Amino acid sequence: MTPETSAAAVAAVDAAITSRHSMRAYLPTPVPRQMIEDILQVASRAPSGTNIQPWKVHVLTGAAKQTLSAKILEVFNNPAAAATHTDDYGYYPKEWCSPYIDRRRKMGWDMYGLLGIQKGDKQRMHEQHGRNFKFFDAPVGLIFTIDRVLQQGSWLDYGTFLQNIMIAARARGLHTCPQVAFMQFHKIILGYLGVPSDQMLVCGMSMGYADPHAPVNALITQRVPVEEFTHWLE
Repeated sequence: MTPETSAAAVAAVDAAITSRHSMRAYLPTPVPRQMIEDILQVASRAPSGTNIQPWKVHVLTGAAKQTLSAKILEVFNNPAAAATHTDDYGYYPKEWCSPYIDRRRKMGWDMYGLLGIQKGDKQRMHEQHGRNFKFFDAPVGLIFTIDRVLQQGSWLDYGTFLQNIMIAARARGLHTCPQVAFMQFHKIILGYLGVPSDQMLVCGMSMGYADPHAPVNALITQRVPVEEFTHWLE
């Protein structure tokens, strides 16, 4: 084995990947700016078609993050106002079918079960959903944007960049939670960030040190075995 493929190197990469899961409660411990920069620098090695590198990142901490959260929650907690805000692109299917709807429901009820939220308790479900917009109290909030002129291939490339961020964060003892929930309020977010209209919101992400005592952080979603999604030809 070469150094690049040593057992230790394989184990380190595998551990960073397999230990990643979305955390929804964080400690207030600050994340050094240099660490964030290092993570973004490593993540920028993600591949992109003809090296166009479509990602744009907005890092929010402290008062800036709190102010954005307050602006979103003011609208989110007003049903009439929230109804005037719609997603800028379709993330989920318009019509759900199995097995996707089954996986979605299981994940939701597993999370609510850990939080002690009963089926039909719309108020507590609303409150939990609202925690997205506080970045689950993580010390770092990330907002990702992309130029509207770019096409579907660049969105695929963007996914590799996001994954790199999450894996690089794990290698440094941090956790993350990628969040499409921010999409509904893209006008508020882009306006606050001063992002021009030729860009659109991709998603947000919470980053920090996970709270080890928060019940919700025990949620680890299942993955189907390789044989269920792989077709071998020899």
